[in-house]
Amino acid sequence: MINLPNFITIGRLLLVPFLIVMITQGRWLAAVICFVVAGVSDAVDGYIAKRFSLRTELGAYIDPLADKALLMSIYVTLAVIGTLPGWLAITVVSRDVMILVGVVVAWLIGRPLAIKPLVVSKVNTAAQIGFAGLVLAANAFSFDLGMARDWMMGLIGALTVASAGAYLLTWFAHMNEAAS
Repeated sequence: MINLPNFITIGRLLLVPFLIVMITQGRWLAAVICFVVAGVSDAVDGYIAKRFSLRTELGAYIDPLADKALLMSIYVTLAVIGTLPGWLAITVVSRDVMILVGVVVAWLIGRPLAIKPLVVSKVNTAAQIGFAGLVLAANAFSFDLGMARDWMMGLIGALTVASAGAYLLTWFAHMNEAAS
């Protein structure tokens, strides 16, 4: 169960508290470095798992968990310190909580649901990662995003809501299909 890709993923998960501390202490360059290390480790563990047939059930659970922990932590921490508005962090976190609750409810009532990433979800995740990295970099390297910041926040909010809605529709269809 514990192989190199899973070990790398666990390392990425353990990086999350350090990233939170770096952000709260205003150590922006260190936060950017943590963020980049996390991104590179995500690519590396995925490559190794695929290339050397080292995929495991544990990895299937902890890899997305590490990704979500990283993103949600960044958005919540940036909102707590006032760098991003609270509504954006709430939107990002609420989507993931809604998906988790849907999966658990389906499992509890005996209608397990396999979550497959939707196109809108992949675009949403890429946009969330890109924006988080940009906000960290803007603070680390002292540049102003100007009006683009508001546009990007609106885009992230809209994509997150669209992704949540798409998953909700998929969940309802699955629950109706399983009931008939």
